[in-house]
Amino acid sequence: MSNNMVDVTVHIDENVDAERREALAEKLLSVNGVMAAASHEEKPHLMVVEYDPALVNSGEILDTVKSSGVHAELIGL
Repeated sequence: MSNNMVDVTVHIDENVDAERREALAEKLLSVNGVMAAASHEEKPHLMVVEYDPALVNSGEILDTVKSSGVHAELIGL
């Protein structure tokens, strides 16, 4: 694992409850290179994912989210 960690914000289009967001975070954490995935009750449509770009890219993260049955897109700043 490199020391070059980055993060990406994922916008989830559907209304997802805390239990489903937690399951999605756990699924993301199972991806090699993903170090953290978090969302908050105040902004349940947003999930911040921290990852190592040497091991995984943002497209793979988005694909993992979408494979959970939600519509989503990456938000760039």
